[in-house]
Amino acid sequence: MPTPPPPDVVDLHDHTPDEIESHEELDLHLRAGTLAGKTVQGLDLSRRPSTELAGVDVSDVLFVGCRFPTVDAVVDLLRRGAIVVPAFLGVPYPTHPSRLYTPEDLSAGFAEGGFATMYDTVVYDHFRATGGAVPDVREALVQRMHDYGMDNALADLTAGWLAAKGSFAAIGVMGGHAVPRGSAEYRAATELAWRLARAGRLVVTGGGPGVMEAANLGAFLAEHPVEAVTEAIDGLAPAPDFLDHDNYTAAALRVRADFSVPTPPTPDEKTPRPDPVAWARRGGLAIPTWLYGHEPANLFAARIAKYFSNAIREDTILRLSRGGIVFAPGMAGTVQEIFQAATKTFYATDGVSGPFVFLDVEHWTRRLPVRELLTPLLAASPKGDLSGLIHVTDDVAEAVDLLTGSTVDSA
Repeated sequence: MPTPPPPDVVDLHDHTPDEIESHEELDLHLRAGTLAGKTVQGLDLSRRPSTELAGVDVSDVLFVGCRFPTVDAVVDLLRRGAIVVPAFLGVPYPTHPSRLYTPEDLSAGFAEGGFATMYDTVVYDHFRATGGAVPDVREALVQRMHDYGMDNALADLTAGWLAAKGSFAAIGVMGGHAVPRGSAEYRAATELAWRLARAGRLVVTGGGPGVMEAANLGAFLAEHPVEAVTEAIDGLAPAPDFLDHDNYTAAALRVRADFSVPTPPTPDEKTPRPDPVAWARRGGLAIPTWLYGHEPANLFAARIAKYFSNAIREDTILRLSRGGIVFAPGMAGTVQEIFQAATKTFYATDGVSGPFVFLDVEHWTRRLPVRELLTPLLAASPKGDLSGLIHVTDDVAEAVDLLTGSTVDSA
C-alpha cells in the first residue's frame, strides 16, 4: 500500500522574501545597494537605465525570464557573479510570469479582432503549432519555466489568503464543462458559489466553461444582492454554448463590465490598496490549462493560474481544495476528478479533507451512482472510516451549510 509523501513535499512553497517580482520590489532592494542571493523574476529591465545595476552587489543573484537593455549589461552581471536565465524570444507568453493572470490579461486583443486575436487564443494557437501536449525540447523547457512561474505566483497569492482564513476556507467546485448558461445546473452552481463566497470561502475551479464558469460567476457577484445572480445569468443566457466563441466571450465581457465592483480606497489614502483576501469575493480562483484551449477563457475568476500542464493543474486544484469539494453534474472528466480526489483523501496525501458534496441526487444516484463505490472505499481508509464525508443533495443551501457549518446571508 502506498504511503503519502511528507507535507513539505506537496505543500506550495512561498519564497517571497528572496524573490523580486515587481519593479517596486526591485527599487527597494536597489536603494539598499544589494541584490545578493535574491531571485529577480520575469521583469522587463530593458527600459531601465543600463547602468542601474553597475554599483549593486549581484553575487549569486538569479535573473530568470528577465529582459535586459543590452547584451553588455548581461555580460556585466555574469562577470560579477550573477546567474542569468534570459527570457526566451519567439513565444507569445512570459518565460517566467511573476504573477497570476487576470481576465483582462486573457481577453486582451478581443476588442480589436474577436476571439481569434485575444491573448488566450494566440497562446493556444502557439501551443498547438509547437506540438501541443508533446512539444519539442525547446518549447517544453519554456513551458515548464512558465508553469513554475504559475506555481510560484499561486503560492504567493494563496499564502495571504490561507494565513488570514485557513486552509479549510478553500472549496473546489467541479462539474460539466458543457452545461449551458441559463440552465438549472448553471444557476444552481452560480448560487452555490455566491453563497460560499459570502460566507468567506475561496471558490476554486478548473477555469473552464459550464459549471466552472458558473462557480466563478457566483463568486464574482458575491458583493451584490441575490437578485444580481439571476440578472447576470439572464445576461449570459443568449450566448449559452461555449463553441460559439465570439458571442460567448462578448457576453462574458459585457456582464463583467455591468457588475464589476471597484476596489475602495482606504480612508487615509487616495489610491486603492489591495486587500489580501478581498479578491476572493470578486471571482475567486480559476486554474485552467491550454490543453483545453479550444474552450473560451473563463472571465469571471479574479485570479487565473493558467498552465500548459494539465496534470500539474489538476493536482493543484485538489491540493488547494481542503475545505471540501462540490461535484455538480458532469460526466467522464468530473468522474475522473472524483476518484482523483478520493485517492488523495483516502491516503490523506494533502492532509485532512472537507466534505464531498454531490449536487443533484438524480444524477449521482441513478445516472452515475458513485456513492456505492466511494462509501466502502473511504470506509477502508488507513486514516479511519471517512465515508461520512460523502453527501448527496438537491438543496444548494444544504450543500453550503455542509461546507461552512453556518447559514449564509442571502440578502
